[in-house]
Amino acid sequence: MMILTALLAISLSACSQANKQKEDKQMKTLVAYFSASGVTKGVAQQLAEVTGGTLHEIKPEQPYTDADLDWRNKQSRSSVEMQDKQSRPAITNKLSDMKEYEVVYVGFPIWWYTCPTIINTFMEAYDFNGKTVIPFATSGGSNIKKACEDLKKAYPNVNWKEGKLLNRASKQDLEKWVKSL
Repeated sequence: MMILTALLAISLSACSQANKQKEDKQMKTLVAYFSASGVTKGVAQQLAEVTGGTLHEIKPEQPYTDADLDWRNKQSRSSVEMQDKQSRPAITNKLSDMKEYEVVYVGFPIWWYTCPTIINTFMEAYDFNGKTVIPFATSGGSNIKKACEDLKKAYPNVNWKEGKLLNRASKQDLEKWVKSL
């Protein structure tokens, strides 16, 4: 009887530790996103739900107006930023606990076939050593290929996973993608 009691106690302890490890793993995922019009935000919210990750908005210190986002105007803020490879728009609400995350999804709209320069601000604000970083994007007509290439080139020491364009992605699409990583 004592042997059965001991085995039961060991089994319960092992199950408890496995559940704790599962909870810890979920707590170590961050879904960070920049969204100018709300499209990327919607995808990021769903992705955070699917991964069990923490949602974090990459928020510009100076919010973008509709005039700032007019890609047809070469003098608009977004056009000027995208022409200047050194542009690093300031961000607010910085994370104090980035070191706690192992997996970081980074989301953004595609601007001029790549990621907005505010993503560089985010990437340069934290230490990504030992983390897995997975880009995702939304776009009206571009793919994510150049953005992923640009990020890998700019930050070669980051452990990048292949990014994905997530236009109109359903929850099932997101679950399938996350499982494939």
